[in-house]
Amino acid sequence: MKYYTQFENKSLADQLIQKALEYKKAPLSDNNLGRGKRIGLLFLNPSLRTRVSTQIAASNLGMESIVLNMDKESWALEMEDGVIMNQGKAEHIRDAAGVLGSYFDILALRAFPSLTNKDEDSEDFILHQFAKHSGLPLISLESAIRHPLQSLADMVTIQEHKQKEKPKVVLTWAPHIKAIPHAVANSFAEWSIGCGHDVTITHPEGYELDERFTQGATIEHDQDKALANADFVYVKNWSAFNEYGKILCTDESWMLNEQKLSQAPNAKVMHCLPVRRNVELSDEILDGPRSLVQHQAKNRVFAAQAALSELLK
Repeated sequence: MKYYTQFENKSLADQLIQKALEYKKAPLSDNNLGRGKRIGLLFLNPSLRTRVSTQIAASNLGMESIVLNMDKESWALEMEDGVIMNQGKAEHIRDAAGVLGSYFDILALRAFPSLTNKDEDSEDFILHQFAKHSGLPLISLESAIRHPLQSLADMVTIQEHKQKEKPKVVLTWAPHIKAIPHAVANSFAEWSIGCGHDVTITHPEGYELDERFTQGATIEHDQDKALANADFVYVKNWSAFNEYGKILCTDESWMLNEQKLSQAPNAKVMHCLPVRRNVELSDEILDGPRSLVQHQAKNRVFAAQAALSELLK
């Protein structure tokens, strides 16, 4: 069983980035690769870009895709082994995943963290349960700790727009109205560092990410200092990791606007979407020439297509 949820090595990343760029030029070049194959897209949480882009990617490869919103259209699942199921959960993950494993050739799953059980979330418990009991190749459509297809699309976008071999890439925390998972920030840091970029992560004190994903990056609490001479700025909110799931501050001064980039005249700005306009990012940035947000969203199709083709081959 293959289980792609994370950045594995630079060689594989380079291959996937190149393959995504090839598919962007010729989306239907491998449209027989998945002929006769079926992918199940399982969503325990909401989705827009991930859902649609993965369906399009599968179609481009000739695959049939079936979407199941498991939080609304399926039985409530018991994830723990050995329990007496005399409460509200109607079906065990062993049985549900086993059945799905017999229906599909590949499974793809979106399962957000609880933001309350740090140990369980950090182990990607739900994703691992589906992988273990389905017996199929499994693609993460965002898990408790990573969002690899988003990060692959981000690396494709940087590859397309970078002006030098080792660009300065800044991941900056932004304010938000609620507690947000760490998956996008973790993945973007992990992939950017792994791809050899010059990575700086900036956030208020207390918002340090899991060190598994940030080793090799410069950590800077002064946002203005971090942004100076940036080539790419990735804006994302996340909740606290050490004080798990908590909102420690909502400092509005961390919102990225044009004034903040006065020392980075050529910086391009990225965000995974959805975005809280004029909370995380100003309209002037999102709708201006710096923004790569729509490019990232378009590249989601070809990132997913590259990952699927790797599994199919």
